[in-house]
Order: sequence, then structure tokens, then C-alpha cells
Amino acid sequence: MDDTRTDAGELAEYGYQQELKRTLSAWAVFAIGFATISPVVGVYAVVQLGFVFAGPAWIWAVVVAFLGQLMVAVVYAELSSQFPITGGVYQWVRRLGGPRLGWLVGWIYLASAVASLTTVAYLGASWLHMLFGDGTLSAATHVLLGVVFVAVALGINLLGVNPVKHFLNAGIIAEGVASIAVSVFLLVFVHNNGFGILFETLGAESVSGGSALAGFLTALAVAGWAFLGFDATTQVAEETEHPRRSVPRALLRAYLFVAFTVLLTGLAVTLALRKPEDAVSGALADPVFTAVTQGLGGWSEKPFILLILIAFFACAISIQTYIGRAVYSFARDRQLPFSSKLATVGPRQIPYVSLIATAVLASLGLLLGLNGNAAATLIAFGSGGFYFIFLTVAVVALVARLTGRWNPAAGLFKLGRTGLVINVLAVVWLLFEAVNIAWPRVELAPADGSWVQVWAVILVFSVLFVAGLLYVAIAKPHAKLPAAAATDPATPTTEKVKAP
Repeated sequence: MDDTRTDAGELAEYGYQQELKRTLSAWAVFAIGFATISPVVGVYAVVQLGFVFAGPAWIWAVVVAFLGQLMVAVVYAELSSQFPITGGVYQWVRRLGGPRLGWLVGWIYLASAVASLTTVAYLGASWLHMLFGDGTLSAATHVLLGVVFVAVALGINLLGVNPVKHFLNAGIIAEGVASIAVSVFLLVFVHNNGFGILFETLGAESVSGGSALAGFLTALAVAGWAFLGFDATTQVAEETEHPRRSVPRALLRAYLFVAFTVLLTGLAVTLALRKPEDAVSGALADPVFTAVTQGLGGWSEKPFILLILIAFFACAISIQTYIGRAVYSFARDRQLPFSSKLATVGPRQIPYVSLIATAVLASLGLLLGLNGNAAATLIAFGSGGFYFIFLTVAVVALVARLTGRWNPAAGLFKLGRTGLVINVLAVVWLLFEAVNIAWPRVELAPADGSWVQVWAVILVFSVLFVAGLLYVAIAKPHAKLPAAAATDPATPTTEKVKAP
């Protein structure tokens, strides 16, 4: 059966009209997923803390996180093949778990996504200062440069889908040079440590009370940040050509390519450092930058900073792209205040009001950067919030699979009985990692931080969850669903379409 005809008619079966233009190829969707997960951003968020808590053996925490999240990505691929609708996790949970749970998941998802945009802008601001500025970066300047990051990402998104594709392609090239090419060079020509060092902690366990296991678990909690964002591909399903086939493939390819890049970079940096013990002690604040500039020479500093900066901008652009679509999907179902405005699609066929709204929220979040402790809290919640979403989606998918409400075999991406096993293992992994990330650890809080920083993930999540429950009870958003969208089946009639 013709996929084009199916794409055009499928949204009507879900109760929606085609408002967003289908201009994204499988490569473009891959680029969105790759830029959002971003190996450069992931590595820089993980390496320094990984060394502090687990020493050179931190790389194994990344391997474990990769394998665990791979199972989650497979579950998401199955769901995206079955439900190729903008909105991703919100739409899946609403259909398989009910509108109330769908709203709560969508609410936490949006909060986590906005926090992630704020985090990337905040981290990227440091690189912007390194490229153009001198001296110490003040808190006020840091926030201002972060706002510049968000503004640039918004401006590019408002130009339309095609400019976004071009910038993301530039980001992939930058990441390829900054991560893959440089890592291969380091592995071949700058090999200061043997492979045996990958099994050493160099005394890092002292930070965790002398327990190597406790240090590894802390490193694993941090490593989870490196594998967030692959679900960005599902948010552009209604703009993708043949989404039931293209989206799950792009999701898995982006995830695997990023994982390969992160592991390659982590391995290269660990083996290249002249004094890895300095990274463990904290005397070396940036192991990646140090390993690269020592290996390539002083001339490489500014070019390398520029490549990193491009990768951070691509990540911010991609995050804003998918957050805007998530808000649009929520608003289209009348689930938010000012939904009619937020669901507006402009002449460039993009949800420009949603894009502007999320940029404003992310910029307001940057004000927390005026207090370094508050910024750390925001970063911690960004990771914890996403893992709660992963866990909820995996559990809902498993229950729906076992009760017959969802038939994964109806999608074009299907694994048969293997899919059930992977779904079960994904739930087990996410239960463990969600608790591991949320676990209150003094060592992950700022040295002068209060108990609020220690309990950041649990506190922020609890506040958002209670606020969400109150909104559901008072505003009853589930009762405002458009009639067609509220009554559409969990599995549309297009499930009968066979792969060509």
C-alpha cells in the first residue's frame, strides 16, 4: 500500500488535520535525534564527574548506561512506528494509559525538556565566553550569554524547517570532527596510558566513603545524562515522510551513532591524559579540553572551542525544535492554558507561538544561574525528570502489551516476542536507574549547597507532580479533549497496513 496515502489519511483517524508540512527525510530526522542527544554535550556533562567518582573506570558506567538506554530506545522505536503522531510520549501514554496519566506525563516531560534547554544554554555559554571573552565569567554575564544561546536557537527555528536542517547538518559535521576525528587521532598518536587503566579508580572511591561500588553508582547516575534526547525524533513525526518506517529507524540510528561517539571520545580522552590522577582529584577541571589541546598542540584551542560551540548551538536548536512540537501537540488537544494560541501554525508551517513560549520559559530558567547552587539543582532535575518519563512510558507499554490494548505487531517496526523481553528488561533497568539518579547524594551537591541541592530531583519532581495532580483535579484537561481525538482507538485502522 502507498505510504504517502497512509500518511495523509492516518492523522484523520487519530482525529487531527495535517497542519505541519511533511518535508523531513529520514536523514533530517536522524540529524534532529543526533543533535539533541549530542555526543559533545553528553561527554562534557559526564567526563569530569565520572573521573572524580570512579576514576578511569568511569567508562564502564557509560557502557552500562548505553546498554540500558538501548532497550528503552527499542521500546520507543516500537511505539513510534505504531503511533506516528507529534507529541510522542504524551500521545502514547494518553492512548495506552488514559488521558489523566497522559496529561501528567506530558506535563513532567515539558518541564524536563525546558530544563534541558536551559541547561544546554547555560553550559554552552561558557564556551561562548571562552571563544570571545577573557578573564573570569561572572554569574550575570553567564546568564546573559545563555539567553543569547536561546535567542539564536529560537531565531533559527522561526526561519522554518529547512534552515533548521542546514544548521543541524553543520552540527553533525562539527561533532564528527570534534569527536570522531579528534578521538581517532588521540587513540593513534597520543596514547599515554595503557588499556589496563580502564580498570583502575586511582583512589576515586575516597569521595564515596571508600566504596568503589558507591562511586561507580554515582558515576552511573551521571552517565545517564549522556543518553537523553533520542525521543526528539518522535516529536517531528507529522513532518516526516513515511514516519512509521522513518522515525523508528532514525531514532535507533541516532542513538547508536551517538553512543559509539561518546564511548570513542571517552576512551580516547582517558588513554590520552598525561596525568589522569589530576582528573580524579579535581585539579583538572576539563579532561576533554586538556587531552585534546595537549595532544594537538596549543594552536588547536580556538578551533576546537569553535567546533564545540557549533555542536552546542545545534543541540539547543534541536531541543527547541522538539519542545515546540511537544507544546503544540499538547495545546492542539486543549490541554494547556491559552491552547488556541499555542497551537497556532504560522505561514512557514511551524508552531511559532509554542516555540516563542518555550524560549521565554528557558530564558527565565537561566535566571537561576545567578545562583550556582540553583543551576546545579536545575541540571539534576533535567536528568531525573526524563528518567521518570522513560520509566512511565516503559511500564505503560508493558501493561498495554500484556493486556492486549497495544499490539506491537501492527507497526512496521516489530520484534515479536523479543520485544516483550526487551520491554521487561527496560522497565527493570529504568526502575534501578531512576532510583539511582534521584538518590540524595551529598557528593553530587555543590560544596556549599544546602539540603535542597542534595534532594533536588525528588523535591522538584514532587512539586511538579503535585501541581500536575491539582491541575488535573481542578481544570480537568482530560475533559477538554476534542471529540475526535478523545475517541480515537489505541490502535488505528492503519495497523493493517503491511510493510511494502
